[in-house]
Amino acid sequence: MDLTTVNKALEIIINSSEDFGIEEVNFLNSVGRILKEDIVADRDFPPFDRVSMDGIAICSESFEKGQRKFKIEGIQAAGSPQLTLLNSENCIEAMTGAMLPKNTDIIIQYELLTIENGFATVHLEEIKEFQNVHLKGLDRKKEDIIINKDTIITAAEIGVFATVGKLKVKVAKQPKVLIVSTGNELVGVNENPEDYQIRRSNVYTVVSLLEKLQIKAETEHILDNKEVLKIKINSFLNDYDVLLFSGAVSKGKFDFIPEVLEDLGVEKLFHQVKQRPGKPFWFGKKVYTERSRSEKIIFAFPGNPVATFVNCLNYFYPWYYKSMNLDFTNRPQAILGEDYFFKPDLTYFLQVKLSYNEGKLIANPIAGKGSADLANLVDSDAFLVLPDDRNEFKKGEVFPIITYR
Repeated sequence: MDLTTVNKALEIIINSSEDFGIEEVNFLNSVGRILKEDIVADRDFPPFDRVSMDGIAICSESFEKGQRKFKIEGIQAAGSPQLTLLNSENCIEAMTGAMLPKNTDIIIQYELLTIENGFATVHLEEIKEFQNVHLKGLDRKKEDIIINKDTIITAAEIGVFATVGKLKVKVAKQPKVLIVSTGNELVGVNENPEDYQIRRSNVYTVVSLLEKLQIKAETEHILDNKEVLKIKINSFLNDYDVLLFSGAVSKGKFDFIPEVLEDLGVEKLFHQVKQRPGKPFWFGKKVYTERSRSEKIIFAFPGNPVATFVNCLNYFYPWYYKSMNLDFTNRPQAILGEDYFFKPDLTYFLQVKLSYNEGKLIANPIAGKGSADLANLVDSDAFLVLPDDRNEFKKGEVFPIITYR
């Protein structure tokens, strides 16, 4: 049976990306979401000639004529209506953030002044045009685009939403995702497992990985019973956009997921990828032509923890980014810190510890005990992606990297 290459598997998955539509949310609840509208300036930024240092506002013409002592006419406070300098030989004290008073064009900060008996003496021999003045519209003009759509919203964008009075923002709807674990050997986190059992961990790892994408996934567990699997999964296909399985996709006598999905009319797009860990990975979709949501996407990962972990990062993440119309192609790279040998002709996701040396990102291999070694993920920072076309990898070579810290 021919294995699907990593690149081909990723191509198939990307071509199965989905647009889940748009919704409006309160701007304070939008961090991490994908903006789906351009945010434009509702007025010039700043909206007036803004004082940028505490000091005095003067007419530069008087200074250029040699005047250094100015009578104080008043105080221009931030948040107050604009004052007017009545006498060009006088000055107005002006605070940071205030409007520049009319008939003035220079701010001289307090540090360069002596103020006595209502007069300000300037200890400065040269001035610059609009010194310490943030001119109206310098940052953005009214109707300028401040934030482009398809931007991941951060705290910086929240500040802009508030500045332009954007109480509601349009964001991409998130897919409705269910994470399903299978297996009679799995028990709950709060249970005491028998010698032949283990606690469920994969689903919670994936839940956390999806939370980084602001996806609030739900979880289910099903025992290794073919008929129960069929009934449950058929219901899940009706209720969710994406099903993400962990386990029961290999060739064991109780690995029923591929067969059950086929019985339910799910189209297999590939099964088994030329990689380690995660070789038995299964991917497919079910098309509902009569429904508004035309496709249901199914990721079925092998049950070993490291395999589930890396497959989610390497395949689900890019699928999500493409569905959100985000760029996912600029994967970072790192330098292999020591010689490494891997015999099988498979793409290898090598667990590595990252460090910097003279500004360069170095990836040092972490010895593990296979894809079931969940604890080994704690000692690592990333996966270095070694290609399948050779077996020896030399210190100093550069390879793509998938980080998770």
